[in-house]
Amino acid sequence: MSAFSAARQKMVDCQVRPSDVTDIRIIDAMLEVPREAFVPQNQRALAYMDLDLDVSGGEQAKRFLLKTAVTARMLQAADIKGADKVLVVGCATGYVAAVVAKFAGQVTATESDPALASKAKAVLAELGLGVTVQVAAAAAGDMANAPYDVIVLNGATEIIPDGLFRQLKEGGRLVGVFAITQPPRAAIVTRSHDDFGHRPLFDASAPILPGLERLPAFVF
Repeated sequence: MSAFSAARQKMVDCQVRPSDVTDIRIIDAMLEVPREAFVPQNQRALAYMDLDLDVSGGEQAKRFLLKTAVTARMLQAADIKGADKVLVVGCATGYVAAVVAKFAGQVTATESDPALASKAKAVLAELGLGVTVQVAAAAAGDMANAPYDVIVLNGATEIIPDGLFRQLKEGGRLVGVFAITQPPRAAIVTRSHDDFGHRPLFDASAPILPGLERLPAFVF
């Protein structure tokens, strides 16, 4: 077993499974997807650490791979089916999209940073995963190809992303970390007609996705 394979097994055993993740499809995907491939070469030793890993390569807007336990718990709550059409928003270098592609029917990923989107395309193609990657602002989603069964935010939002909610199918689910109030919480939003039910999942912190920040309040 290679060092990275051993680290991947330890990540699942020590971070994912103890977080009450029991969906074997998620566990198997995280054991299969080489997380180090989505990390800059000089940070690969950190690829399996329990942290939000900066993969922005010095760009002004920081982008991260979220902690795997947070990602796994959100994906489990989303209850992705084998035929589901899934949108990953703010995919960074594409790790979450790669994991989801192992058990979803169709995966599209958006990223606002063109350089990171290019990196994601290259890595996903190298791994033979049929994920469509598009350059788009986080709040914009992918209206042209909506609606989606599931939308996954690869980061937190400080605003209500109504535009993304409306890209869900009837019965569709959006999962992400909502930092609208304190403490921030991972939550699932489910569409029923034009109503959107919001259910908290667990307390979680995550870096805010560029474009989903709270607007500065005007001060007299």
